[in-house]
Amino acid sequence: MLVLVAPGQGAQTPGFLTPWLELPGAADRLADWSDAAGIDLVHYGTKADADEIRDTAVAQPLLVAAGLLSAGELGATGAAGALAGHSVGEFTAAALAGVLSEEAALGFVAARGRAMAEAAAVTATGMSAILGGEPEDVVARLTELGLTPANINGAGQIVAAGTIEQLAALAENKPETARRVTPLKVAGAFHTHHMAPAVATLEALVPGLAVSDPGTRYVSNTDGQVVGSGAEIVGRLVTQVSNPVRWDLCMETFQKLGVTAIIEAAPGGTLVGLAKRALPGIRTLALKTPDDLEAARAIVAEHANQAE
Repeated sequence: MLVLVAPGQGAQTPGFLTPWLELPGAADRLADWSDAAGIDLVHYGTKADADEIRDTAVAQPLLVAAGLLSAGELGATGAAGALAGHSVGEFTAAALAGVLSEEAALGFVAARGRAMAEAAAVTATGMSAILGGEPEDVVARLTELGLTPANINGAGQIVAAGTIEQLAALAENKPETARRVTPLKVAGAFHTHHMAPAVATLEALVPGLAVSDPGTRYVSNTDGQVVGSGAEIVGRLVTQVSNPVRWDLCMETFQKLGVTAIIEAAPGGTLVGLAKRALPGIRTLALKTPDDLEAARAIVAEHANQAE
């Protein structure tokens, strides 16, 4: 079984969309999505520097656009047995599953990015990845410091979120069993109570969305469960802004479903890295540039008759 996944914030790098724009029709699709998102995706994906694309209001629609563009070029949705995304990547997965149209997903996620940027501006906050260590020890230290385990990613990685002062204390006093603490290139403490104002903003937009039930299994960050109701998926997209991402449980579900291969949409790398450690023996491929499409299509072809 093939699982198609989409990365979350922090995966973006300056100029990463440039090679994708060389594909026929890519510029036109990005122009349409730019109108839906209210930002120039081509500019931010090709010419903007690292600080510009670190802006939450920019990074989120940019990542969803990249995921949809690369997955569309791959044409894997019909062969995938399940879809999932990490944090903002859930919007990519929701569009690929047919829960939202591409334009609606881009407009909704752009509103999410703006609302989260506004919430992040209230207090200086951030996130740091803790690599290694016993999960119980790590969570206990975070609780002691007033931090939130915002992403429990599995494969020995937990992401802490909180104020800059709290994260500095973590860096100076990391959990005893952890190998290292690495600050992430994000602009706030996402998936924590600091994002509560953004939840209300998104809730107000839901009645205006056209929502359908997913055409492919959709695995949710909330608890790793397969969700079959489009309305419930959209509700979870709203509440995940201030709730932890349980990617560890998503990977457990992939395993239970019988996953044999995972392809990560652009800008891929992070999620297949986690899968290599948590799901040894599973074939993985990250779409970084169009040069990766040929190998990815070979995997898709092998799984085309296995999708349910």
